[in-house]
Amino acid sequence: MTAVLTAVVVSLVVSVLGTPAAIRGLVRRGYGQPIRDELSTSHQTKRGTPTMGGAVIILAALIGYAAAHLIRPSDPSVSALLVLGLMVGLGLVGFLDDYIKVFKQRSLGLRSRAKTAGQVVVALVFALLAIRFENDQSLTPASQAVSFLRDTPIVLPAVLFVVWALLIISGTSNAVNLTDGLDGLATGASVMVFGAYTFIGIWQFNQNCQTAAGPTCYEVRDPFDLAVVAAALVGACFGFLWWNASPARIIMGDTGALALGGAMAGLAITTRTELLLVILGGLFAAITMSVMLQVAYFKLTGGQRLFLITPLHHHFELKGWSEVTIVIRFWIVAGACVAVGLAIFYAQWVVGT
Repeated sequence: MTAVLTAVVVSLVVSVLGTPAAIRGLVRRGYGQPIRDELSTSHQTKRGTPTMGGAVIILAALIGYAAAHLIRPSDPSVSALLVLGLMVGLGLVGFLDDYIKVFKQRSLGLRSRAKTAGQVVVALVFALLAIRFENDQSLTPASQAVSFLRDTPIVLPAVLFVVWALLIISGTSNAVNLTDGLDGLATGASVMVFGAYTFIGIWQFNQNCQTAAGPTCYEVRDPFDLAVVAAALVGACFGFLWWNASPARIIMGDTGALALGGAMAGLAITTRTELLLVILGGLFAAITMSVMLQVAYFKLTGGQRLFLITPLHHHFELKGWSEVTIVIRFWIVAGACVAVGLAIFYAQWVVGT
């Protein structure tokens, strides 16, 4: 537990103290966030708020993870390095997107094809490496079996697993990106999801088949080190939230949103809880679904809209809800989703099926 606590505390301190320096640097360079013209008048006040703050979250998480291994000297695990690499890789794609936005002062950054291509390349490298690097128990960081609470009997060929991983990573990173539209919304919800994965990693480590063999043990390659990664992300997001809460002094931008979504997907794949992520990240799933439903309804009805605007949180903003009210209520939804997901995870272990 020392490593987990170190990761949380160090990443929290780095994030809290490092973010003001990032704010000053971004303001000095004029890296402000462009805002969609169709959003509410109150939302237009955010125009020019420093963006690309996700770089602080990434750096803080990396430092927190490294500090945990310095306090308790040990080699980083392959699983953890892959998840961190996925986070950094997608963060770089997001950084390019953010940079184009602020450089050209438009709400759209990278062309959709270029952005998708970047995500696919990073996810492809992760997926291909994740089914290599067997340990002494012949476990790889990822399993080719589709997983819910653990591996299911559905085992995919390597090619289909790569496609499956691409869908999970792309879907999750874009879901967090869509959610990052109000001050603190995505950051606070991410804290809860990463908190859940900290618990899952520790639980799987304590009930690992190598040390606690039995019908309910877990076949996961590096569960404890994955818990350290998740804990570092909890601290990094928590510290950033201090400055990102309403009224936000800084925005994480695509740099942070894509990175956090990638980290969630990577943790889900490496802890064998791929489908459970849909429940744990229920808020992100619901907001993404609102966009998909809006597009489908618009096409089926010849131009009518199901929501005033999407993503969903902007719909409630145009309905007259205050930003703080929306964020707090959505956090409640996010917390409920995490609670349900963890309850299902624990109940399956208790029942032993």
